[in-house]
Amino acid sequence: MTMNNQGRPTAPTSTGLSAIGTVSGSRGLLQHESLIFEIGTAETTGVDLPAPQNRTGRLGGVARKVPTGLPGLSEPEMVRHYMRLSQRNYAIDLGFFPLGSCTMKHNPRLNEKMARLAGFGDIHPMQPQATVQGALQLIDELATWLKTLTNMPFVAMSPKAGAHGELCGMLAIRQALIARGEEGTRTRVLVPESAHGTNPATAVQCGFIVDEIKADKRGRVDMDDLKANLAKTDDIAGIMLTNPNTCGLFETDIREIADLIHAAGGYFYCDGANFNAIVGRVRPGDLGVDAMHINLHKTFSTPHGGGGPGSGPTVLSEALAPYAPVPFVVKNEDGVFSLVEDVDGEASESFGRMVAFHGQMGMFVRALAYILSHGADGLKQVAEDAVLNANYVAARLKHVMTPAFEGYCMHEALFSDAFTAEGIETLDIAKALIDEGYHPMTMYFPLVVHGAMLIEPTETESKAELDRFCASLESIARRAAQGDETLKGAPYLAPARRLDETRAARKPILKWTPDAPDKVAAE
Repeated sequence: MTMNNQGRPTAPTSTGLSAIGTVSGSRGLLQHESLIFEIGTAETTGVDLPAPQNRTGRLGGVARKVPTGLPGLSEPEMVRHYMRLSQRNYAIDLGFFPLGSCTMKHNPRLNEKMARLAGFGDIHPMQPQATVQGALQLIDELATWLKTLTNMPFVAMSPKAGAHGELCGMLAIRQALIARGEEGTRTRVLVPESAHGTNPATAVQCGFIVDEIKADKRGRVDMDDLKANLAKTDDIAGIMLTNPNTCGLFETDIREIADLIHAAGGYFYCDGANFNAIVGRVRPGDLGVDAMHINLHKTFSTPHGGGGPGSGPTVLSEALAPYAPVPFVVKNEDGVFSLVEDVDGEASESFGRMVAFHGQMGMFVRALAYILSHGADGLKQVAEDAVLNANYVAARLKHVMTPAFEGYCMHEALFSDAFTAEGIETLDIAKALIDEGYHPMTMYFPLVVHGAMLIEPTETESKAELDRFCASLESIARRAAQGDETLKGAPYLAPARRLDETRAARKPILKWTPDAPDKVAAE
């Protein structure tokens, strides 16, 4: 492949093909698409008609007096615009999504079909409870599965995302401290370097002070640093630890960590975002965990990304169960299901309500459909396959890339940029992957690894797909090690070329104006 004077790759001239990237910007069947404001004009619509004669409007005083300022498009123009934009997007239905720490796996269509059943999709949260007994029973059955898989006695179903579940667990811990009369005396929460970034933010939001715990050379909690932090103060409220952690490693000292925290009078919050790596294999309750959220949109394969919907039920130990939020489902002696919604009686010690209603019903349906499809043995295989795939990727790439830590990983493989030649960065490798037809892996995260590249293949990718991905990344890694300067210009084949990220950060163009292209050209 050769390069033209614009830095774009060109097709071999012997085939008679012209350079890739014409004046129109179209490539093959992927057509160039302008902004919607550049396609239509605000002065016309797709169905312009003459003004009616001798007729008065029926909108009265609510009729629009000024133009909308939106461009007018015909129906074919509108449909093609959004269809062409969709072709520029990347999706799990198009290819492998190797984002580490996100678990971007296939969502079975059966789950979607179940969530769209009229009995679940058409109900309203304000219906009388007598008319939604099936939905309440489903929530109760899903809760039973979650409690069984974690060996925890209670689960709060209402949190609507992972960070929301974190908040639930930490609010329960705060409420427990209040009940013990220690709200003002236990103010510190320990957070390892390898925890998810939302953990310290959640702790601070709940009024706690965060102390960071260092990672050791194995990428796990530095036990000496943990013990030193526990020894220097008696105001520890608890610890927020991710397991498996963000380096893709299982915290092998987890039981001792739990015992140390409990001996110090604190509670153990475990970030369960990576539960998919151990589901069916390890029960967090057996590890001494007091609270843990579960991302239904990761472990149990429901739509993930794009802002939602999410769901983060939070399992609680016997010590924290009394402080769980309302509402929660109970089955009465007569077999009727009901929601406990008032903070009195059975919920008198609850810290209160987190959401308006009961949580994400559609997510509950999808998650239970996934669980029932797999069964207990199938869920165990989910974790085993996720770990197997990650270790396969690590084994395939370790001869050309630098593993961040020695030994086996869990659900994701982590590499540093130590193998790259001077001047080549992680960003260059990620951009080059786009030209290979893959979404880039997670970059520069976790922060404990320089130039981090975090790859999570999930359990749903085949060996053939992983081989194709690894072959592409191997080729790029060799070029990076040799200092191939063409990597600095990637991607070449994407609908849009690489941004000037410094300029984009300092002079962002956030609103379209007719003279915006001229401004850009002048600069």
